[in-house]
Amino acid sequence: MSPTLLDLARQRTVLLDGGLGTELMARGLSLGECPEAWNVLRPGDVAAVHRAYFQAGADAVSTNSFGGSRIKLAGHGLEARAAELNLAAARLARETAPPGTYVAGSMGPTGKFLKPQGAFTEAEFESAFAAQAAALAEGGVDVLIIETQYDLREALCALRGARLTSLPVFVTMTFNAVPRGHFTLMGDSVARCLKELEKAGASAVGANCSLDSERMVGLVAAMRRETSLPLIAQANAGQPVVGEDGRVVYTQSLEDYIRFVPGLIQGGAAIVGGCCGTSPAFIKAMAELIPGSRSET
Repeated sequence: MSPTLLDLARQRTVLLDGGLGTELMARGLSLGECPEAWNVLRPGDVAAVHRAYFQAGADAVSTNSFGGSRIKLAGHGLEARAAELNLAAARLARETAPPGTYVAGSMGPTGKFLKPQGAFTEAEFESAFAAQAAALAEGGVDVLIIETQYDLREALCALRGARLTSLPVFVTMTFNAVPRGHFTLMGDSVARCLKELEKAGASAVGANCSLDSERMVGLVAAMRRETSLPLIAQANAGQPVVGEDGRVVYTQSLEDYIRFVPGLIQGGAAIVGGCCGTSPAFIKAMAELIPGSRSET
């Protein structure tokens, strides 16, 4: 029986991929366009990004389904095609995966709020995430990764929906650093998030987005104190800024980003990767730092 991604994380540091949206933008995805639609409109471009990350040394890539819940897709008028687009996302990634590698089914936030701040109930969120998870599972993903969650209540809805499949479920929150610690946009602390997610059955927990790799080191240390589950860390390459040519660039260079990756691993992150602004070049440089990584095989 082949080892699972969690089995691999017990043996050595696991390397995920980096930014997907920025790579699709480099291939022509326009601002406001639905990335998930490219799974059927331009599958070759999506597959090319996955291949580039595997070639860079990633152990796993995330599917092009971050905004694939029917609630999020409704903003593009595509809610009725949620199952189709998630299934296509999973199959595209699966078809590009070399032997011994893995596919993570990406599930991002809905972009909406639960009552009383918003119009949705927990049951509605849970149902939408369950449907997305089922389509990703049907497409052949190895794990589900609920990403960039800024509301613990929504993250728990997603986790409950995802656990209706038989797959392991990873959850990453996005935290801001403030003088009194790290908190989500909705005011959820690291301790509360990790304890609640562990209690609800997450297989691995962690953080992605918002922070650069230097600041992520401190966050990993804070997370390690709160849970014994495998930790995930996917930092941004700094913050986005609009250049003179109108293109979005990120403030942290590859060299500076990589400088702090050993600190993430030494601090307790068993699973690392990149987030916004990172590219296959970042993942290749990270692979060269990981003993036993695919870059050495």
